[in-house]
Amino acid sequence: MRRVYIFDTTLRDGEQAPGASLTPEQKIVIARRLANLGVDTIEPGFPISSPGDFAAVQQISREIRNVEICGFARAVKADIDAAVRATEDAERRRIHMFLSSSSIHIDFQLRKSREQVIAIAREMVAYAKQFVDRIEFSPMDATRTGDEFLYEMIEAVIQEGATIINIPDTVGYALPDEYGAMFSRVMQNVRGSDKVEFSAHCHNDLGMAVANSLAAIRAGVTHVEVTVNGVGERAGNCSLEELAMAIETRKETLGVETGIRPEHIYKTSQAVSRAMSFPIAFNKPIVGRNAFQHEAGIHQDGLLKNRSTYEIMDPEKLGIPRSMIILGKHSGRHAIKHRVGQFGVQLNEAQLEQLYTSFKELADRQKVVYDQQLLELVGQATERVMEPYTLVSTQLVTGTAGHRMASCTVRDNASGHEAVYTGTGEGPIEALVAGIKQALPFEAEFADLELYSLSGGEQANGEATVTIRVQGASFRGSAVHRDIVVAAAQAFMAACNEAARAKGYQERTEQSIRDGAVEITIP
Repeated sequence: MRRVYIFDTTLRDGEQAPGASLTPEQKIVIARRLANLGVDTIEPGFPISSPGDFAAVQQISREIRNVEICGFARAVKADIDAAVRATEDAERRRIHMFLSSSSIHIDFQLRKSREQVIAIAREMVAYAKQFVDRIEFSPMDATRTGDEFLYEMIEAVIQEGATIINIPDTVGYALPDEYGAMFSRVMQNVRGSDKVEFSAHCHNDLGMAVANSLAAIRAGVTHVEVTVNGVGERAGNCSLEELAMAIETRKETLGVETGIRPEHIYKTSQAVSRAMSFPIAFNKPIVGRNAFQHEAGIHQDGLLKNRSTYEIMDPEKLGIPRSMIILGKHSGRHAIKHRVGQFGVQLNEAQLEQLYTSFKELADRQKVVYDQQLLELVGQATERVMEPYTLVSTQLVTGTAGHRMASCTVRDNASGHEAVYTGTGEGPIEALVAGIKQALPFEAEFADLELYSLSGGEQANGEATVTIRVQGASFRGSAVHRDIVVAAAQAFMAACNEAARAKGYQERTEQSIRDGAVEITIP
């Protein structure tokens, strides 16, 4: 297998997306994750752009080992000096320099002659070469640059010591066959091309960044520039997780491999999403919420018989929690029976038919039937309470000043005992969660909250998904309600019930009650 080196520019090009700015501390945390993920090169920022960016690049250069650190610069001496200083403590480093090459950029942005642009490229590469051996040069907007001038610029910088030639599709204009053919022509026609490495940098304006990057790899490129979640200018860059898994899944056909460790993909994706406050689209390949979830009855039936019928990757190998079956109006009896069976409940034919009928009525009114709702329906069919705890009611006092105060009534279904708990917090969700936690016989850390509007207008329902951690394990719960705060509280309660079932708290509580114990001790 030929090795393809992954160059991650999440912290530089990715951060240039409007609203995606990161603090130096956030950059360092993400850089550590990228190193664990197995990227070969990290471009941590644009050192000349701000003192914070300079400090982040410098700290990452000092701390992150076994990964090449790249300093980004325009073809300007001050930029190069800043990049050299910021990366001087790196174990391995390169300088990445860019200069416009297309007519539209040269005529309207640089406003210089072609001869002047070539002279600048030569001078700045030669200047940077005094300090760093590995020099990457990018003719910006290369895919809208004529071949003759592109060859001339690349030849010039190779002569001055550039070691890596990056040919970027800066505005996402190229088609895959065009982009791959461009690399082939450059490699065949540029003198000295056999002495340098080639890199691809693709934007996603037409949705072809991954396809173009694969075309470049097939043309012989050995470095590909990517970002986590595909973040970046305008429609973003080539997505790291999509490219890495395309190569991993089809490596026998492509004949290449990377050093990416798939088991770290999901957590890295989530970390970048949270740090940038950029939600991930539900249908985003690899890391999107729906990427490994199925609602259609035919698909669910096939998956339950053999996962590979409708999945070409194993999400658990990517660090993605397994939630293969999503129950909705398209789900069939087989999927419902399977999900109920996962809760340890066996239904007879009459109970299953009653459940199926009530399930379909609920599914027609809303998009997804959540586990908490399913268990309520199971309880109606079996005449027993399925959930360990029930959030009976909530009340909230809120305002523009001071702490929010909440009270909630929680029922322990094993004993039938109901109690009212109060909590305070700077926000209403924090106050309600503080109250609910007091009802639990275990410590639950509130790890993550996702909120979505399911429709428009003032009467829109809100969907909340909460992730908690209990003894190192993660559990998720979801709920829908017109009041988004109540939805978040119900989702938290659902996650806690998942934890109680998984950790055996419910069974131990019931046994303690059967034994007549007054105090219940949970280790």
